Amino acid sequence: MKNILIIGGSYGIGLALAQELQHTNKVFVASRTKENLINLSVTHLPFDATLDTLDLQQLPPVIDGLVYCPGSINLRPFRGLKPEAFETDMQINFFSLVKIIKTVLPNLTASDQASIVLFSSVAATMGMPFHTSVAASKGAIEGFAKALAAEYAPKIRVNVIAPSLTDTPLAEKFLSTEEKKEKSASRHPMKRVGTPEDIASMASFLLSDKSSWISGQVFSVDGGMSTLLVNS
Repeated sequence: MKNILIIGGSYGIGLALAQELQHTNKVFVASRTKENLINLSVTHLPFDATLDTLDLQQLPPVIDGLVYCPGSINLRPFRGLKPEAFETDMQINFFSLVKIIKTVLPNLTASDQASIVLFSSVAATMGMPFHTSVAASKGAIEGFAKALAAEYAPKIRVNVIAPSLTDTPLAEKFLSTEEKKEKSASRHPMKRVGTPEDIASMASFLLSDKSSWISGQVFSVDGGMSTLLVNS
């Protein structure tokens, strides 16, 4: 049984992943709230990724898997974005991630082979208007992950999942009506919006021994958006 630490696992993809992993792993969820975790077989640690430092005394000495879920979707024209907006997005998407990995690195290296799973965005590789801030911070994650994977191979595997817009609380304002959902679905070759379970399934695979020969990769789980043309 592996020890898996999920940062921000109370909603959306993190919650779906905790639900999937709870019966076959010892799951620790570090998040600001726990109401959605009450009926799950997980250990909750009160934690704000942008403010707090993880208390290693609350974690096992060996961590086999780390997943960082906090993120932002800040879509605005570049001319209307102040530099502070870029700093805020970098803080939650990237700098807090780096701080957490540094904190738990001894626990990760204590594993026979640990797996780190991070999240980028389809916008990091596709030129999409109004995505300058999120694309910058998610692009940082992809470059960081590949360098970290090279530095710690074969002891720690590091992989990234790059979703398109997924039906989570974070994306609620973009999918708040059936019309918005249909419009978003039509932009994807698979003709639907992604679900938290779609992304959690890939994360679960990357945490498992079935992916033990995979590291330094960015996986597009995006309904085909980044690679396929939509039929008119």
